[in-house]
Amino acid sequence: MATLKDRLRLISERIKEDKFIEGRGLGNEISFYIFDYDPKDELEVRDHVASLHKEFKGGLYDRRVIEFDLYKMLIDIAKEKKIFDRIPEMETRQGKDALFKAMTTFAKPEMFLDKIKIADHNVVFITGVGKVYPFVRSHNILNNLQEVLDKTPVIMFFPGQYDGQSLQLFNKFKDDNYYRAFRLVD
Repeated sequence: MATLKDRLRLISERIKEDKFIEGRGLGNEISFYIFDYDPKDELEVRDHVASLHKEFKGGLYDRRVIEFDLYKMLIDIAKEKKIFDRIPEMETRQGKDALFKAMTTFAKPEMFLDKIKIADHNVVFITGVGKVYPFVRSHNILNNLQEVLDKTPVIMFFPGQYDGQSLQLFNKFKDDNYYRAFRLVD
């Protein structure tokens, strides 16, 4: 069984493959990939994502990587909706259930998709999946993202397990079935 370090090292190799960028070998499926990992390894994976940015920035390969951190996007959306500063007070006064309801009324996949602009990038990283739970569900993002990025390879860094059929966040919370993505590295 491959170690996390081995699997992280293989990410770069996959991205360098022409067939990865061209989406070949997927049976005409969308080029969505999941890199799942043990949640305890979150900080190591974040560090590696940062090193991937450096590796491909101005490198020998025509790979222009852009990252969308769902947590940062959620904060931006809350600020745009002018509720960000009221969140702590709402939680204190009305409780977590009220906060959850308020956040999920505006944290819709469409709000995130409006912010995903890839310009001249040809590889998309989706991060921050665990940080936005339970307000945003990864399968909802992926289901809606395929309408926007059907030709661009997307790698979602997922703290949990993906078995090719379903996502299990933090190895505990089973999301709805999602079978259109491929495991990036076994």
